Amino acid sequence: MGKEDTVSLPLSAMSAEIEADSTLSESTGELLQRLSVPCFTDRELSWLQFNLRVLMESGDRTVPLLERLKFLSIYFSNLDEFFMVRVGSLTHRSIFLPDVTDRKTGWTAAVELKKILAEVSRQQTVAEIVYRDLLTDLKNADIDLLDFRRLGKAEETMCRKAFAELRPLLSPRIVDGRHPLPFIGNREQCVAVALGKGDALQLGLVPLYRVPRFKVFELQGRQKVAVVSELVAHYAAQLFKKEDVRECCVVRLTRNADVFIEDDLRSFDADFRASMEKMLRKRKRQLPVRLQLDGKASRAFLSLLQRSFGVTEKSCFVGSMPFDLGFGSEVRRTPEMKYAERKSCRSVKLRKGEYFRYLEQRDILLSFPYQSMTPFIDLLYEAADDPEVSSIRITLYRLAASSKLAAALAYAADQGKEVLCLLELRARFDEQNNIDYSEVLEDAGCTVIYGLPEQKVHSKLCLITRQRGGQVSYITQVGTGNYNEVTSEQYCDVSLITADEGVGRDAAAVFDALSLGQLPAESEKLWVAPLSFKPRLMELLERERAKGVDGFVSIKVNSINDMDVMAELIRCSQAGVPVELFVRGICCLLPGIPGATENITVRSVVGRYLEHSRIFVFGRGEERRVFLGSGDLLNRNTRRRVEACIEASQPEIMAQLLEIMEAFRQDREKGWLMQSDGSYVKAPGGEGSSSQDRLYRYFTSPAVAVETAPAPVQKAEQQDEAIPAAQSPAGEKPQPVGKTSTEAEKPGFWALLANLFKRKG
Repeated sequence: MGKEDTVSLPLSAMSAEIEADSTLSESTGELLQRLSVPCFTDRELSWLQFNLRVLMESGDRTVPLLERLKFLSIYFSNLDEFFMVRVGSLTHRSIFLPDVTDRKTGWTAAVELKKILAEVSRQQTVAEIVYRDLLTDLKNADIDLLDFRRLGKAEETMCRKAFAELRPLLSPRIVDGRHPLPFIGNREQCVAVALGKGDALQLGLVPLYRVPRFKVFELQGRQKVAVVSELVAHYAAQLFKKEDVRECCVVRLTRNADVFIEDDLRSFDADFRASMEKMLRKRKRQLPVRLQLDGKASRAFLSLLQRSFGVTEKSCFVGSMPFDLGFGSEVRRTPEMKYAERKSCRSVKLRKGEYFRYLEQRDILLSFPYQSMTPFIDLLYEAADDPEVSSIRITLYRLAASSKLAAALAYAADQGKEVLCLLELRARFDEQNNIDYSEVLEDAGCTVIYGLPEQKVHSKLCLITRQRGGQVSYITQVGTGNYNEVTSEQYCDVSLITADEGVGRDAAAVFDALSLGQLPAESEKLWVAPLSFKPRLMELLERERAKGVDGFVSIKVNSINDMDVMAELIRCSQAGVPVELFVRGICCLLPGIPGATENITVRSVVGRYLEHSRIFVFGRGEERRVFLGSGDLLNRNTRRRVEACIEASQPEIMAQLLEIMEAFRQDREKGWLMQSDGSYVKAPGGEGSSSQDRLYRYFTSPAVAVETAPAPVQKAEQQDEAIPAAQSPAGEKPQPVGKTSTEAEKPGFWALLANLFKRKG
């Protein structure tokens, strides 16, 4: 490991993070000593189990063909990020803190890495079986992925012509004492060639920087897909004309992306944006953590590649499938090859000027991707034009490349509103996008701040402040997902908008603290991590535990590994409380263990959309309390991030959130059940019970639509009693989303949007 890499991850920062995540309450320590059986599984192995469920979707023949191909691509993309972040971090720990063990498993980082690499190798075998099945099904659909070992004459002619067109873009190189190994960027592919005679091998490389990924041909009524990396490898001998080409394969390097921000950022005098740009430059040159090979390689050639790229034998993975499977978007398709098109429904049909009046009497819940994000953007425009609105404050974590929400904030600033954007520059892999937005929003007149040195600001919180007749009032929005119009059509999230004054005061206090570089303190109605989220959660778990068999806990999150929370869930189970966990990804708590977790069930849903919402239910009947928020139950969320969580206090909003939980409870099509050994099995049942299909029907039905601003409260409540069960009438179609009337009426709106992004190219 070079000097630059050691500087990128300060030992003090790594140690501090491990210490923070390992700190346990006294009661948790006592419980762990009493447990006679293991109740926990490893965080990384649990994540690999989640990715295996993604892989299983690509092998499910009830899923449309090209969607299966997409799931396989997502599986490998997920695995890339896993190696870049988690394996990169563990590699650092194994070097700098080799004796530190994990609280849940007792493993050192080196032991954990060994188990991870073994599981990845096992899953690669499964992935190749799934891939071969997909090739057969593609062939049956008249789509052939070319096998360059078995080209027909017409295929050879096409490929030779395609290679001739690519040749000017290729720069073959020989690696020797005078020509060192060229820099190969993270996840970049190149063709590697073994050159020479006898026992002496020399490495030749053909970087694939500027070439297209695929070539698609039509031949005799069939589509022929040529993976360009394999095409170049097939004709590599023509690139090294005077050399003896002994072997050839396609290789791909994955680099560590786990880079810590330097300690000088703890000073308020530091230029945070400049330091982030420095970090991004450093990340590009981090050490490799994995080398992948597509194609066979002799032991001598494999050894040469490992030495040249600086990877160990265990970090080298040899396979027989392309690294890029995105050709599904380039082939001609029939309708049955893709999911039927769905449009987000414009469920909130309020007109311009009606939002504030409606919210004074009722809250609004938006459920993505079933419902459109446009109403929230319309609310921002109404705030921009309202003379009584003094400010808009918002936390931003991930934004779309061309964000209508950013344009709305810029418009509000142009209208003279005070617009404060807390933009978290450390959103992993979105850092550059957020750096660009910090400049764009500043140029538009917004005030941009960057959050706290020690904690990422991950909350999804927006506060609109109004002054009416000397009185201050608030509109607050709290969500589970990012303010990103693109992902709102792909991720399942919920967003609550309320005029509750207590919530507004809490949100104002949060923004005041963050603006001063301080952690938000205890609050009245909002749960705000890291100071009040976990204590409030623990209090409600303890309340249910005290009820015994009459208690009830239902939690939907993406991940869970906080030891204190898991210990309290175990105590609830031991007291007889039914505990149901809906956890999409990492779950370090093992269910169904006698004497410990026999009253805990863990379900996971992997389907068309990415499950991303966080919902917490405590109790039944009149004592039931329901919450939603941005934080998972990982150590990083409960201890090292600023998160916001809000209670759904109005019956109709609570009912909608409970419908989400019920849909998951009844999912026998896309649901998986966690076993006591940490593995998962498909829930018994089958087609027709998909929670996402059910929720699409529910949230696009008239029963949950917001039509007009309500009349007096008493009348609104009487109308609620007459609302039928929320099911779509036969043949009812949701309204597609188009340009909103609010946007269309803004003079120069699209010109403003274009101006905002012209610097971004």
